[in-house]
Amino acid sequence: MRILLIRHGDPDYVHDTLTEKGRREAALLAEHAGHLNLGDCYVSPLGRAQATASYSLEKLGKTATTLDWLQEFPARVDINRSEILKQAYPDTRKEGDRFVLRNVWDMVPSFWANQPDYQDREGWRRCETARHSDLTEVYDYVTRSFDRLLEQYGYVRDGMCYRVEREDTRTVTFFCHFGISCVLLSHLWNMAPFPLLHNLGMAPTSVTEVVSEEREQGTAYFRALRIGDTTHLYAGGEPTSFACRFCETYSNWDQRH
Repeated sequence: MRILLIRHGDPDYVHDTLTEKGRREAALLAEHAGHLNLGDCYVSPLGRAQATASYSLEKLGKTATTLDWLQEFPARVDINRSEILKQAYPDTRKEGDRFVLRNVWDMVPSFWANQPDYQDREGWRRCETARHSDLTEVYDYVTRSFDRLLEQYGYVRDGMCYRVEREDTRTVTFFCHFGISCVLLSHLWNMAPFPLLHNLGMAPTSVTEVVSEEREQGTAYFRALRIGDTTHLYAGGEPTSFACRFCETYSNWDQRH
């Protein structure tokens, strides 16, 4: 079995669509899509993913199924009752006298990297962020939904591997987002999600490819063959977007902080 995770193009988050650059990126992805063997396609309900997918789907004459759980990982943390978390999310804005909810993974590295729970396969479920958010509930909903889909292709979650009830060499493609991609990979690889969310960079329209390995008959695991590949952009002379990164140096205020 082969899984492709394709991030949406350069985003206009305010309007949940693509920037002009994002549309160029999606068009270049579509030119390359015939070489990707997309197979069965699934897409996030959010506009930027739908718009990105539409270029490749139209080019290939394919359709896709929209899955609600493929939207950008929606878990939010409430830091109002945790002094520790105010250090983790130092730039959180206020509405009145209360801090607004934050994306659970958008914390400064100096916090999570020095907290062992955030890097532990089970400990992350008990971390301070999990205690003040819907992180575990949303994570479990997403990964259960993912596993139910894989079951349709004959791969059934069994402990930390997958039981192969029916061999399948088809490709399943997800047009989605960076955060949800990291969550799905963490589930496949039995890892805490935070290291992937902070250590990987998947530029807009990048392609991540994961394939099953059945070294023992009836038992499958998954290996990444490429992560965040932007060959189609390089071939088309289009620079990769900075939307997957934060500032390289703190003094560079032209980059995202």
